[in-house]
This record gives sequence, structure tokens and C-alpha cells, in this order.
Amino acid sequence: MGTKDRDRKQRAVPTSRGGRLARMARMAGGVAGGMLAEGSRQLRAGRRPKARDMLLTPANARRVAEQLASMRGGAMKVGQMLSMDSGDFLPPELADILARLRDDASYMPVEQLRGAMARAYGEDWETMFYGFDMQPLAAASIGQVHRTCSPDGRDIVLKVQYPGVARSIDSDVDNIASLLRLSGLLPQTLDIGPILEDAKRQLRDEADYLKEAKFLQAFAARLAGDQRFVLPQVLPELTHPTVLAMTFVSGSPIESLAAADQAERDRVMSALVELMLLELFELRMVQTDPNYANYQYRRQSGEIVLLDFGATRKFSKAFVNNYRRLAAAAVAGDNEGVVAACERLGYTMGEADSEYRAIVLELFMLALEPLRHEGPYDFGASDMAGRMSELGEEVTRFRDFWQAPPTDALYFHRKLGGMFMLAARLGARVDVNAMIQRWL
Repeated sequence: MGTKDRDRKQRAVPTSRGGRLARMARMAGGVAGGMLAEGSRQLRAGRRPKARDMLLTPANARRVAEQLASMRGGAMKVGQMLSMDSGDFLPPELADILARLRDDASYMPVEQLRGAMARAYGEDWETMFYGFDMQPLAAASIGQVHRTCSPDGRDIVLKVQYPGVARSIDSDVDNIASLLRLSGLLPQTLDIGPILEDAKRQLRDEADYLKEAKFLQAFAARLAGDQRFVLPQVLPELTHPTVLAMTFVSGSPIESLAAADQAERDRVMSALVELMLLELFELRMVQTDPNYANYQYRRQSGEIVLLDFGATRKFSKAFVNNYRRLAAAAVAGDNEGVVAACERLGYTMGEADSEYRAIVLELFMLALEPLRHEGPYDFGASDMAGRMSELGEEVTRFRDFWQAPPTDALYFHRKLGGMFMLAARLGARVDVNAMIQRWL
């Protein structure tokens, strides 16, 4: 990477509430200006502009994504969380805008990084580590990862939190909520308050690196005997609430598996799907962020590297049991059982024999199609995503019936959808039906 590229990807994180609010106001002003410009263009072309069309221009999408990415923290994380939704909630246009946030790789300028390290380890922090690389290995919404050597000579990484992120979570989420309301893309009657409050709690947990360290240790202990997976080891003596210290674990991007033979792609993806089911039905503790960067592959050994447990979420026995009922009913083709299980989970399914219920039921059965299919499901050949999109368009006709989905289901479906997307990306064949029988 050249100097110009390195400079372009450095963006200071606004740390004060006023600074972050100013960024949000600048974004809203830019979007409003873009809407006026697009409206004028359409009028000149003899068309009557619609607010929805004026809002969802490529230029406005770029404005929203760039400003949220520059803020990082809760603003960017909420955008990522919503963009990974599996079809329960967002209009496709807004999901497309927010999806731009998944690949952002901006990082802190060196001086801001030095300040974050000094607050964690003291002013002489550089004497503690050998060969600290100021260029991060990875940059995400809440922190960035740097490679170095520990005082005892081990090859390690430090996940350094962006300054000001933790204390700005509530205001960031509230500002995003205001933006969603102003956009007009969501019905005014839709109460997203419970989702936003839960998002704040989840983000506070993700910003607590001591909590993430405990989740990583719990997963490492549970998977210790499973030769398929490799996880970093936490270094408690070097870990702080804003810096997580771990051993360095090498691997290639999980997408590199696309070049492997069919049997290997099937084996790796089957392991990941089985792990997801184990997390939900046995551990009741799910790493809910299916970002591809959280998985790596070791070609020589065939091992799967698991990274980043900040988005881990614990689920209640009631939720897991109800989801088990949903899965069992779907596998059995029991429509009434699916409706009953969905309602127990907290979904609003509409009146019996209504068109809305029929569409939502079809949407659930389609989303769970890999579970229902006997034998290996060919994700690469499946047109499930296209059919989901078409059904999603049908659901938009019933905007007055929309209610926010239950938050636990939203988080798990984010993981489920992400795993299925990865399986499709790799062209894998997975016998999900046979796997899930163990828990049904």
C-alpha cells in the first residue's frame, strides 16, 4: 500500500459529543441538499419527484456511508447491524446504503492511536512492546488491531478501541434513530424503541473488552478439543477495558476457500453451520456478527480461525426452546406450528387467513429452506436470496402492519443470514437438515 493510500484511509475519530453531533448534522444537511438537487433535476426532466426517489440517490448513499464510517463507534456499528439484517426489517434501498459500511477500512491517525495506548498503559507504553506496528492489521467500527511482540517475546495483537466510542453510544444510536425517522423509509407507526434500547446495551457490551475477553475464553474452552477450529489466546495481564491483548493467529481470508475443491468447501462450511447451531441450542451464546473478516482459513491444515467475539450475545432458555419449536415445525412442514412458534418468539403474524400472514409465513419457510431440505442443500445453485427479495417487496405493501421484530430473533437471524450468504459465496453444499436433527 502506497503512502497516498495510507493517508487516504486515515481519519480521526470525533471524540466529543458535540463533534459527533456536528458530523451527523453535516450528513443530514448534505442529504437534504442532495434531495433538493435531485428534485430540481427531475422537475427539469418533466417528472414529478417522489421523496423516496430523491433520498435514495447514489450520492446520498455515499454521503451517509462516508459520514457514519468516519464516526465509527455506535453510529457505524448500528449501520452495519441493520445492513446485515436477513429481511425482517429494513427496506432494501436502505439496506443497500448501509451495506456500504461493511467494507470500510479507515483507521486512526498515529497521534490519536498513541493517545489511546498511553491511556491504557501509561506514557511509556512503547517500552512494553517490541516492534509495535502503527499500521493496523484491521480496522472496524469500535476498534482497530495492531500486531506487536509482548514483553515475554510472544507474537501478539492488540485490539485498540477508538477514543470516545463507549461514551457516545447512546447519542449515536439516538441520532441514527432520528435519521431513520426523517428518511421516511420506515412507517411512522413502527415502534423501533425496543430494538434501539437493546442496541445500546449490546454496543456497551461490545465496547467492554474485558467482557469480550471472557467470551473468547469461554469459546476457546468449549472448542478446545475440536481440531477444526483455532482461536486466539487472551493475555489477561495486558488486557484493559479499551485494549484487548491476544496471541496472533495467522490465516487467509475465508473467501480464499472459493478456490478449494468442492469437498473442502463443503467440509468447512458444514463446520461453521454446525458451530452456529451448537452456539444457539447448546451454549445459548452466539457470536452474532457474521462479517467474513471474523473467519479465516488455513489451507495447509484445513483449520478454521475464529476471530472477534465482541458481538457475542447470550440467549434465554425460552427463546432457544421457542426457536427449536420453530425449526421443528418448519422441518415438518407444519404451517400452523410455524405461526404459533413465531408468535411465541414475539413476531406479529397477522390475522388467520389474511394475505399478510400468508406472505410472512412463506417468508419464514423460505428463510428456513436449508433446514427443511433433505440431503445436502446446494447454496451455490440456490436462488433463495432472489426469492427472499421478491417476497420482501410483497411485504412492503403492508407497511401499516409492520412491527419491529423481537430483538433476540433479529440478532440470531443476522447470524443465520450471514452464514447462508457465506455458504452461497463459497458455493458450498451443506446437509443442514441432518445437522439440526441432533437438537430437535
